[in-house]
Amino acid sequence: MLENTNGVDDLELLRSAKDGNQDAFNEVLIKHRERLRRMVALRMNQKLQGRLDASDVIQDTFAEAARTLPAYLESPKMPVYIWLRCLAGEKLIQAHRAHLGAQKRDAGREQSIYGGAPAAGSQSLAIELAGSITSPTQAAVKNEAKSQLMIALECMNEVDREILTLRHFEHLSSRETAEVLGMNYEAVKKRYLRALNKLQKILVEISNQPTS
Repeated sequence: MLENTNGVDDLELLRSAKDGNQDAFNEVLIKHRERLRRMVALRMNQKLQGRLDASDVIQDTFAEAARTLPAYLESPKMPVYIWLRCLAGEKLIQAHRAHLGAQKRDAGREQSIYGGAPAAGSQSLAIELAGSITSPTQAAVKNEAKSQLMIALECMNEVDREILTLRHFEHLSSRETAEVLGMNYEAVKKRYLRALNKLQKILVEISNQPTS
């Protein structure tokens, strides 16, 4: 049975859109646009960022959503946001292949592991985490934080790192994360807490470092 994590209104609006109500379709897309844009920006390869904006990927995603809406509504096996996220991930993988070519030969592997979207790079995650440090804000401390966090993230089990990305950075619920990864809900909760605790300890250590 479909778990309606986004509320029944999304499906009702999409069914109305299928019957020709464009405003209803636009309402759903506007509701989820920023969340999707953040996901794409976080997972976009840095070499691609100078050539393509996350908003371009979202525009392509919405065009694909309009095209595939009837098929989705025939059998909505996933919540509306997860469906849109899956489409966005596919468009981002296509962009990586089109713009980076041989540099992203493992895009297909990333898609199979990460539920339809490229993995977020350790550097992108480290930058996000370093920004949460509230004690000394000197650039040297921030740079040291990013360096240490990148090392910690790269040493982490790839599934735990992806769960951390989905929960902490994309703000998916545990159930949404389990849906994306095809994992057990309880296992996702435990692995997320374990990964988050590990990184929080590192952040505390960095924040308490004396500055020159």
